[in-house]
Amino acid sequence: MPMVAGEQAPQRPCGVERQAVMYVVIVGCGRLGALLADGLSVAGHEVVVIDRQEASFRALSPEFSGFRLTGDATEHALLESAEVGRADCLMATCSEDTLNLMVAQVARHVFGVACVLARVHQPAFGAIFKDAGIQIISPTQLAFDAFCATLDEGANRQS
Repeated sequence: MPMVAGEQAPQRPCGVERQAVMYVVIVGCGRLGALLADGLSVAGHEVVVIDRQEASFRALSPEFSGFRLTGDATEHALLESAEVGRADCLMATCSEDTLNLMVAQVARHVFGVACVLARVHQPAFGAIFKDAGIQIISPTQLAFDAFCATLDEGANRQS
């Protein structure tokens, strides 16, 4: 998988701490979705990746041993064919917060998936996701926290 300047490969496969094999559905096969799918697959988990564009799957490494489904993840029939109902976890990693929210809510409330994680770009949407019982990961908030921590570390060293 091609890396972006400054991007580092993960230090270890994703989900390696889990003893049991997980069934994970990932919606969105951009850089993040592909990285998660590859890491989980290498760690021995069962992975299904859904993306609207067939070309997105080129981001997956040759070692990826999971399944690829092309289509709209808001369509109930596609989620059924991905067997979302048996998923241990669904990860919504699309670039659109509204799409991530919709897919995450359907996974949680229609299919009963216990572990639903969604990427949220706009921190203001975080409360909406949390109110729906969806765990969020906000790259914007994580970057903010990292910048502030680094700034604080630098200030403490100069004191």
